[in-house]
Amino acid sequence: MTRGIYVSAMAPGSGKSLISLGLADMLHRHADRIGFFRPIVDSDDAAHDPMVLLIQRTFNLPEEAARGGLTRAEARALLVAGNREEIDARCVAIYSEMARVCDVIIVEGTDLSGHDAAVEFDLNARLANNLGAMVLAVVNAKEMSAAEAADAVDVARRELDEANVSLLAMMVNRSADDAVSEISAQVRPGRSGRPVYVIPELAEISQPTISEVAASLKARHIAGSATMERDVSSVRVAAMNVGHFLELLTDGALVIVPGDRADVLVGTLASSFSPEFPVPSGMILTGGLAPDANILALLAQAPFPVFAVDDDTYTAARRVSEVRGEIATGLRRKSAAALGVWARQVDASELLERLELPRPVTMTPLRFLHELIERARSQRQHIVLPEGLDLRILKAAEILRRRDVCDLTILGPDAKVRELASGHGIDLTGISLVDPSTSELREEFAAEYARLRSHKNVSLDEARERMLEGAYFGTMMVQLGKVDGMVSGAAHTTANTIRPALEFVKTKDGVKIVSSVFLMLLRDRVLVYGDCAVNPEPNEEQLADIAVASSETAAQFGVTPRVAMLSYSTGESGHGGAVDEVRRATELVRRLRPNLPVEGPIQYDAAVDASIAESKLPGSSVAGQATVFIFPDLNTGNNTYKAVQQSAGAVAVGPVLQGLRKPVNDLSRGCTVEDIVNTVAITAVQAQS
Repeated sequence: MTRGIYVSAMAPGSGKSLISLGLADMLHRHADRIGFFRPIVDSDDAAHDPMVLLIQRTFNLPEEAARGGLTRAEARALLVAGNREEIDARCVAIYSEMARVCDVIIVEGTDLSGHDAAVEFDLNARLANNLGAMVLAVVNAKEMSAAEAADAVDVARRELDEANVSLLAMMVNRSADDAVSEISAQVRPGRSGRPVYVIPELAEISQPTISEVAASLKARHIAGSATMERDVSSVRVAAMNVGHFLELLTDGALVIVPGDRADVLVGTLASSFSPEFPVPSGMILTGGLAPDANILALLAQAPFPVFAVDDDTYTAARRVSEVRGEIATGLRRKSAAALGVWARQVDASELLERLELPRPVTMTPLRFLHELIERARSQRQHIVLPEGLDLRILKAAEILRRRDVCDLTILGPDAKVRELASGHGIDLTGISLVDPSTSELREEFAAEYARLRSHKNVSLDEARERMLEGAYFGTMMVQLGKVDGMVSGAAHTTANTIRPALEFVKTKDGVKIVSSVFLMLLRDRVLVYGDCAVNPEPNEEQLADIAVASSETAAQFGVTPRVAMLSYSTGESGHGGAVDEVRRATELVRRLRPNLPVEGPIQYDAAVDASIAESKLPGSSVAGQATVFIFPDLNTGNNTYKAVQQSAGAVAVGPVLQGLRKPVNDLSRGCTVEDIVNTVAITAVQAQS
């Protein structure tokens, strides 16, 4: 039977979208088929509701599993006509259709933003009961004291109890950050024993982006950058001379100024190009006044967008103050912040225990990647990123920080890194920045490097020079325990990333070779391919070493290792140099790990297809169900993983380096922000063990 969870606001502006997103993320990792339903949407088109589309995109849901019901205008007309039963009937019909394809459905109710909040509350309670859904009630604690928030929870409980709904838990959302502990101490589970979770207001979510402000004001983009994702951290109205105005300007501020104030326009532009002065998020020119053509030409070079409106300055400022950030805009930075605070404040295991969901039977790519983030977060690690002047690194670092995945240190010239981040609206708050050229650690690192490489006659001066390189400095941070792992390679070669680790981190005891695997995320399972990135022609001992290391990596990421030593021949059907080498490598693996299921030589089809396995290797514990695939050489492995990636639509995560005493991982120079996020999470998981 499909489980329904009704997210119900108990007051306007509760921020229930954050609750829906966090709940969907939690459920997606523990159920095969989740759904999302908004019985009444605020937009004019129920099929294109922003929140429905966000959940659909984020969790890769089919259209039949993420749906809207009635528009607010349709629902209001039915309520005015006294036809509430029609609303219920249409919503129950859609929910029933979704239940055929979903194991659990999140139902997001209305926000009590209409003219009669009591009517909307009654509507939500009645819908929850008619859908047979448990209620997750959201209380808005914005600008409330702890005592007021506790009272609001008690009132909400009484109202829900009178409505005879089945209460799953209470959420106190948007509290002041310094009031979370006090509110948590004052609220009690109550007679129902249902938990109460307290979530603070997050500026990263509540602050609007420049695109949200521009859309709300219907502003015209007339000059400057086209980057619209910058958060508006504050508003600055230019009502004074330019000198005094610049004293008040801060990073991320939205500047509102009459279009004929050339002095403020030029001063703000100059500020954005100076590393000592802040960079605004954008500029709005008011009064319908166009700047001088020469000034407009200068503004065309602005690293922030410049808009024009016909409103006067006061009206424009008032309208801007009314704009609030929305998760439903789909920006990853906002979603990351929402998921991070959910993970910190909500006891997922407690909620899941109350829901009694069926155990998922498949492992989709999205579920694996979400579980990877959770696994990294479960035991916090510290990762260094040496390539601080790569924009992708900074964007990924902001997402990782907002999702609260791990602690981060970025290497690079401090002023240049901050200028790059500020120029693209990236918030590096909470992330450590270290410049190897000025760091007090450089001398310590150089002395240690010279000691470790004394057999190569490396002098202290040479060591100091070497520590100016990000990969060497970062690897030494790992070596000396300043951080737990390193991720590099977005702007450098694999050799540049691995060389320092080979020089002084070295391999684990008993490991003869550093190798790599790709985690291949297929539609319903995860496979491990090795070695596809490092060793061109491994011999039999190295193949065995790669197999053992790959099986350990598989287990580390939740894949039960069943190792297939691949060749062009299966079992005893073929002989010759390459086949015999794989056969000897397989025997060596069996001696090294007697309890590890391994088969070889074996062809790929016999390793994955049960019917072929039955004819070629009947009775094998690996054939037909292999999870770890060891290729005989780099040429075969690299081409195979790319062929599977392109032909089967698999997501290839990696390469994941293995065999080193401490985790160091390499990025492709063509990597995306998502690749960096995943690789950092993988490195954090490796560091945990």
